[in-house]
Amino acid sequence: MADHDLESPLLSSQPSDHPHFVVDIGEDNEGPSGNGIDCSNNDDGDARSDSSRNPYAFLGSDWFDVPRQSTANPFRNHTLMISGVYEWLKILVCLPIAALRLALFGICLAIGYLATKLALQGWKDKQNPMPKWRCRIMWITRFCARCILFSFGYHWIRRKGKPAPREIAPIVVSNHVSYIEPIFYFYELFPTIVAAESHDSLPFVGTIIRAMQVIYVNRFSPSSRKLAVNEIKRKASCDRFPRVLLFPEGTTTNGRFLISFQLGAFIPGYPIQPVIVRYPHVHFDQSWGLISLTKLMFRMFTQFHNFMEVEYLPLVSPLDHEKESAAHFAERADPSAYMVEMARMELLHHISSFEAVELLEKFLSMDPDPSGRVKYHDFVKVLRLKTCTLSEEIFSFIDVEKSGSITFKQFLFGSTNVMNQPLFRQACELAFTKCAARGNDCISEQELGESIRLAIPELNQDEGHELFVLFDTNSDGKISKDEFLTCLRKNPLLIALFSPCLLQKDLLEGSNRLREEIM
Repeated sequence: MADHDLESPLLSSQPSDHPHFVVDIGEDNEGPSGNGIDCSNNDDGDARSDSSRNPYAFLGSDWFDVPRQSTANPFRNHTLMISGVYEWLKILVCLPIAALRLALFGICLAIGYLATKLALQGWKDKQNPMPKWRCRIMWITRFCARCILFSFGYHWIRRKGKPAPREIAPIVVSNHVSYIEPIFYFYELFPTIVAAESHDSLPFVGTIIRAMQVIYVNRFSPSSRKLAVNEIKRKASCDRFPRVLLFPEGTTTNGRFLISFQLGAFIPGYPIQPVIVRYPHVHFDQSWGLISLTKLMFRMFTQFHNFMEVEYLPLVSPLDHEKESAAHFAERADPSAYMVEMARMELLHHISSFEAVELLEKFLSMDPDPSGRVKYHDFVKVLRLKTCTLSEEIFSFIDVEKSGSITFKQFLFGSTNVMNQPLFRQACELAFTKCAARGNDCISEQELGESIRLAIPELNQDEGHELFVLFDTNSDGKISKDEFLTCLRKNPLLIALFSPCLLQKDLLEGSNRLREEIM
């Protein structure tokens, strides 16, 4: 596919009754335009417009800006062409393995198809839930589905969180990246799915999805969509039916972005559990975007292993079944406010996807409001900080818009800004040495409290204990050096607590030498 010029449309026009638009990841506006505070006291640096102190100036950290997300194609597969000697050698080595995988795929598909035919044999009352004895037969097909995933190279699948019980979350919504997710969910949840009418005629697949009591819909027909919504509501309201699974984007994307949601999952007004599926990769993009099914399957068969991560997010319930609109409900279930383009973050900020996800989990624990923003009191509560001047300065450092609340994108950029300072690791190690002043190889609760009180004099014993528990990850009553450094890596903003004991001659001299080397 040729590259688009600046004036041509990003996506070709497609017939649709509800046009898509690309979600802008992180709805933040750009932060202040100043260059920030220069810790070397150069005259060419401008301070941020407010008068708050930069709590990370001792590391050499300037105020940071949060850039706008550039427009991108959410349907583009980034490894359409096989490139590099490594990839070609890997494919040659894996060709015999691919033949075995193809055979396993065919055998499992045939066994699953026969088991499904047996389970459906003589079943005519398909408006009611499938009888339990027929569901037990379908376990054969579900096991075959897991074997099919194995044949595609998904030998293990990393999961985060757990599916909520069906009676609590009757509807599950997920992003849609490849044909792999429906196979996974068939094995994991055996849900009722919403699918296009054309899927019923697919060889083998049509029979199997009929056993899932599929809800067929023609999205170009208003009457068909209305019937589908009624059927979703009927099946979601009865615990005897499986949970209902929907891909609200209505199509596959490359997994880096979310596009606008169709509202069918949200109109019934039942609690929903969002799920995010990721495919971490280096050489092979597994997304089904602008690539043929045959080529995608071939590439999967010729990989040593394909990575897949499934994260079950917290339940999202309607605020009021009568008053909240489906559109607003969909916005609250849309996790795009917490998603960033991981490849870009790794390139620009030297942070791995795993570290970014850890920061995401930390942010989610701050209980963001429906618009995805966190206020000061929730911020300090999760970081175990006392409400004080230093805590306000830390929050102000992240709040680039000075709106009194922060977004995940601001939290992520601010944390990585601190963590990537050349002096950060040195400061963490020196802080441990200063806290363990008695020459021990660990820090006691008293020693940690005494060090932090240099920054927060009014810190009481209970507040000091809360911070100690945060650092003492194995709960053995002491903080080892590894625990201390790991905690600061996961919570880089907390390094400001140790700034008074670090602002001494030895650190300042090391800071000046390092800056001279960088210059």
